[in-house]
Amino acid sequence: MPDTPLPRFLAATDLLRLAGPETLEAVAARLTPQRLEPGETLFTEGDPSGTIFFLQEGQLEIFRRSDDNRKILLRIMQPGESGGLTSMARSRPRSATLRARGPVIVQTIRNEEWLQLMAENEDLARSVVAHLGHKVREKTGQLATLLAPGENDGRAHCAVFDTKAYDRRWLEKAAGPDLAFDFLEARLGPKTARLAAGYRLVCAFVNDDLSAPVLENLAAGGVELVALRCAGFNNVDLAAAEELGITVVRVPAYSPHAVAEHAAALVLTLNRKIHRAYQRVREGNFSLAGLEGFDLHGRTAGIVGLGKIGRCLVDILRGFGMTVLAHDAFPDADYAASHAVRYTELDELLRLSDVVSLHAPLTPETHHLIDADRIALMKKGALLINTSRGALVDTAALINGLKSGHLGGAGLDVYEEESEYFFEDRSAEVITDDLLARLLTFPNVLVTSHQAFLTVDALQAIAATTVANIRKFLEGKRGLEIGNIVTRR
Repeated sequence: MPDTPLPRFLAATDLLRLAGPETLEAVAARLTPQRLEPGETLFTEGDPSGTIFFLQEGQLEIFRRSDDNRKILLRIMQPGESGGLTSMARSRPRSATLRARGPVIVQTIRNEEWLQLMAENEDLARSVVAHLGHKVREKTGQLATLLAPGENDGRAHCAVFDTKAYDRRWLEKAAGPDLAFDFLEARLGPKTARLAAGYRLVCAFVNDDLSAPVLENLAAGGVELVALRCAGFNNVDLAAAEELGITVVRVPAYSPHAVAEHAAALVLTLNRKIHRAYQRVREGNFSLAGLEGFDLHGRTAGIVGLGKIGRCLVDILRGFGMTVLAHDAFPDADYAASHAVRYTELDELLRLSDVVSLHAPLTPETHHLIDADRIALMKKGALLINTSRGALVDTAALINGLKSGHLGGAGLDVYEEESEYFFEDRSAEVITDDLLARLLTFPNVLVTSHQAFLTVDALQAIAATTVANIRKFLEGKRGLEIGNIVTRR
């Protein structure tokens, strides 16, 4: 193995893995280093070729421009990779732009010198041929995937991640003759993003990982649209999506009644101990000891977030004869006057409410909105309901509030670390999340697995909106023309 740094680096590259020490020294002697600052280009799409290069340090993003000048990221080049071989025998314009993602060192050599080295060193020629053969086999495999049965049928195909039986049923009904959904059970993440290679369209759900590295992999595989079949988008790195030219759309509303009714069901179940009574009777225990609740009529409910779901819950709780307080970033005085709702500051709402229900989006400002200080402000014996986003509540603080007896109970359809458990069958496994395991021990805590949306009405609406979003994109609509696009605020 060569001892000097550059030949040692070359020996680790795939292109030169069969070259001997003397050949590596000869190659190193012909290379010219080139340093790039962040944002500088090694070359631009359409530039004349004529050099082969090795990426020694840093990363290069490889991208093209679409007909409407949108950036389409092809992939990220890593240290040890080489480029320019396709123009070695025949000069042709560069097919993409290579731009530094940070400080970069590239070693370059002109085609003529490279060909001379290959003629002089048999092991170099053998290594290059082996490398090109591997690339041909790799591309052939990718082509076979793209031409797999069902994917060349003239329909637009969308890869659906984290598929459940109800997703398949309603998306297939909504698809129509020109759109096909290819269903994948795997959740979208760093290890599964490659499954979307060759697709323009991806459909994802609330617990799929759409962080920057995942989006980069999707973009490199050709993905242009991510259609969220949910309202929340806090799992998406919107800045990265914008940079990569990926459009993100969502389903902002499906059936607000479904979620509001589930929140009301949690209130009733917790208050009247329905879950405990059900289990007792099944075991032949008909005792009523410890099952006391309180009348909702005449009590006060506080709703945090008065959007469509919150307003549906207002109607339900007003029907029980409750006084309703509300806290919202954008109070609507006309609505409040017509629905007998009083807007308050959050702290006042917490002090006065017997039932607090959360219906706010998760943002940096609302993360752990309900923390230890806020729980201490709540009425002793109050019920806390969360059907919105798990991270609105500091779970450790909630557990302390329950242990002390300050809180009367909690109804949770969401949990801040739910992605490892919710929507999956973990009945044969040990729950290793200590906070979740502790929550499940309380008799006055009711946890459901993010099912508030799960009605046939909501599922039909979600599928219809998802398909409509995809169709608008396929029709060439962009930006606000799509209607349900998600952008950085």
